[in-house]
Parts: sequence; structure tokens; C-alpha cells
Amino acid sequence: MDNEIQLISDGDGLAVIGNATDVERFLVSEGLPSKDLGMQRLKSAFGTGATAAQAGSEIAANSGRWVKLTQESAQRVKKFGLMESKTPGVSHAMVGKPGSIKNWLQVEKGAGSFLTNPALLSGAAGIMAQLAMQQTMDEITDYLATIDEKVDDVLRAQKDAVLSRMIGVDLLIEETMTIREQVGRVSEVTWSKVQGAPATIADTQAYALRQLDALAEKMESKTKIGDLATTAKEAESKTQEWLAVLARCFQLQDAIAVLELDRVLNATPDDLDQHRLGLRAARQNRLSLISRSTERLVARMNAAADTANAKVLLHPTKSPAVVQSANHVATGVHDFRGRLGIESGRQSSETRRWVDAAAVVRDKALETGAKGVDAARSLGNETLDRANSVKGKLSNEIVERARRRRGGEEERGEEG
Repeated sequence: MDNEIQLISDGDGLAVIGNATDVERFLVSEGLPSKDLGMQRLKSAFGTGATAAQAGSEIAANSGRWVKLTQESAQRVKKFGLMESKTPGVSHAMVGKPGSIKNWLQVEKGAGSFLTNPALLSGAAGIMAQLAMQQTMDEITDYLATIDEKVDDVLRAQKDAVLSRMIGVDLLIEETMTIREQVGRVSEVTWSKVQGAPATIADTQAYALRQLDALAEKMESKTKIGDLATTAKEAESKTQEWLAVLARCFQLQDAIAVLELDRVLNATPDDLDQHRLGLRAARQNRLSLISRSTERLVARMNAAADTANAKVLLHPTKSPAVVQSANHVATGVHDFRGRLGIESGRQSSETRRWVDAAAVVRDKALETGAKGVDAARSLGNETLDRANSVKGKLSNEIVERARRRRGGEEERGEEG
């Protein structure tokens, strides 16, 4: 069968290898965006001699593209029935085009060079791991560009020695990545520049996680709405800063992993599979630490918002402020986790409903008091019970407070 192409997946991405024209047709027919796989970098893994010459000719004869596997794209390639290979964590398939570019089918017989050459398959898996991490690094760069506090500003504003060392490591890694792009490999000299960097990055990550845990503990210790409002506002500001630091840490850790894989590919290619799997496990451990810490913080903010919702009639200004801060923290954490590929729990849309509900109660309470009590029923059974018990007692008091507050705001507006 003509027009055969090879598919290789490591769970994070899909490599499509074959004749350049066929590869492009396949990607277009399946609607899969892609980037260059960089197959020429595999040549350095085979040294010299007949094996290297054969591998070189196979690499030169093929084109390779890499596709990030999202939920949607994973479903599209599932129909090709990729099977496990002898390379750990890697599955593959051979597909062909019998006539129409819309009818790519799995090929039962025959196998392409990459599927029968363990060294090439291992090298391709290593490059795919690098591309997946570089994709995350790019997404983190976009994330840092969209938030108010740039991570460099946050780091430079800190006097702590741990964060100060992070700046130096950051510059060294960027320099090393630039050399890698120019040279196409990571030499021993180049690697020596950054081989001590992981310890500094790990210290900074641990420090940032402790700061998030401290914010969660501080929220947990507050019970009065006034204290909750003040602490929640602080958490709203500080959370974004520490998420920025964590994002930069994760980005630099991925950069180090990319450099490590290059170094192993060039120095000890036989160890590439195990090193790739080790890096994957370590990366997952980092994600788990970050996931637990951010979940704990959001849970405390959610609890504070629940408390504020229940007391919105007694505190029509401060209660919505608590909910608003909780919403901002949850939204920020949700965005941050998405960039790192961590699934989020409670969605920001739910917290937005809290804000809307609390704002409705506050506004109506400021206008009519009694109507404000009735509007509180939308906040749930606990607030409804409270509204029924205090309706007659608080109605006039709320109206009077509202009039005084609005009068004061109008006077300040005139003065301004």
C-alpha cells in the first residue's frame, strides 16, 4: 500500500512520520495542528559507522510532525488503534491511504523504519517529551504575560535569599537554551552551566508553596466577616504573585528537563528511555504538590465565601467583598492549573454565581430592605431560614443603614 505513514504516541503528543506530502495530507484530513518534530537531532544518537549511516538515511528519507494530544485530538487518532511498542510508554501504528485522503486505515502488514528500529523509536520518544514540555513552557509564557504582576517583578521585589538566587538561575537557563538552539545539542561545557540549578528551583518552589499554604491557614483562622474580608483581599493579591513564581519554577524545571534529555541523547542514548520515564514521574510529583496546595487554598476561599453568603443580610457590603475575592482566587488558580495541565475542581462559573447572587441581595437590601430579605432566598436554605427569622426585626434597620450609607456616598461624590 502506498502513502504509508507512521504514528507514534507517548500519551502527551503524537508524532506523524513519513513522506512530507503524505504527512501533510494526513494532518489536514484529520484537522490536526502540528509543529516540526526535529528528526535531524536524532542523528547524534548513533555516533559513527554503518549503523549511524543507515539511521541517517532513514531520518533523511522521512518528515516528522508533532501534534499535542488534547481531549479532542486524542479522540481523532483513537480510531487508528495505536498499539503498545517495546519502548516503555510509547504506542504506535502504521496507516495508509487507499485512495481518498479521508480514508486513512491501519496497515496490518509491514512496518516502517521507526517502528522496527528501537533506537530511532526511543530517540523519537525523547524528542516528543521535549516538545510537550516546550509547549507547556510556551503556555506559561503566555500566562505570565496576561497577569498583572510579572514574575520578574515579583522575584526582584523579594529580599529573601531563596528568591534572589532564582533570578541568577533564570538567566543561566535562558542562556543555555539559547546556546542549544544555535548549536543543536547540549555539550558537557554547556550542561555544566546549569547542572546545579534544579536545587535552587526546588527551594523556590517549596517556598512559594509554603506561602500559599500560609494564606490558606490564615483564611481558616478567621471567623468574623470583617476579618474574612480583609484576609480574603490579601489572599487575592498574594495568590497571584505566588502562582506567578510557581509558574516560572515549573517552566524552568521543564527547561532543565529538555536540556537533560539532550545531554542523555548525546552522551548515553541507551539510558534515554529510563531517563525520560524518570523525568515524567518527577514532573508528575511536582504537579501533585502544586495541585494539593492550590486545592487547599481554593477550598478555604470557598468556605469563606459560603460563610459570607450566609451572613450577607447582616453584612451587605463586606460579604460580597469576601465572595468577590474568593471568585478572583478561584478563577486565577483555575487558569494557572489549566496552563500546567492540572484539572480543576470547583469551576469559576459557580463562584461567579455567588458574586451575582450576593450583589443582587446587597443592592436590593440597599433599596427596600424587606425586598432584600426576600431576595436572599436565592442564596440557599441556610440564608432562607435566617431571613424568615429576622425579617421583621431587620427590615427597617437595613433601610435606615442603606439611606445613611447612600447619603454618605453622595456627599463624598460631590466633594470629589
